[in-house]
Amino acid sequence: METRINAFEKGKKAMGALFTLSGYLKKSAIERELLELVDFRVSQINGCAYCLDMHSKELRAIGETEQRLYGLSAWRECPYYSARERAALEWAEALTKVQVTDEIYRIAKEQFSDEELVDLTLGVTTINTWNRFNLAFENTPGTYQIGAFG
Repeated sequence: METRINAFEKGKKAMGALFTLSGYLKKSAIERELLELVDFRVSQINGCAYCLDMHSKELRAIGETEQRLYGLSAWRECPYYSARERAALEWAEALTKVQVTDEIYRIAKEQFSDEELVDLTLGVTTINTWNRFNLAFENTPGTYQIGAFG
């Protein structure tokens, strides 16, 4: 198998732009725990092992339970996600699959202010971009250390 380029070394400008977006999101109107949960779910959908490793470790470090992590792919059937989390997960899945409906928007607007929904949308599009970079270029799932990216 041909070794893929390391985007962190060869694409420093592009990576810098993504880190800037991620930095903004850390200070956004959306709570960290919810953004991490959304990042984990979107990474499940996209099959990004590196991001699954990263976000599962970050979630556990901030107190997320194993039960909620294991149940996330079937969140609609699980009673232990809040209405706000459910709205965020529905929004994240719809954006990732490019299938946002008026009903999904209505559900999201019941839980999020305009500013929060814009920040949540930026979060979803950002993790989708990270997933695609990690799927396209060199990375090693399992090597992420908690807090490595701030």
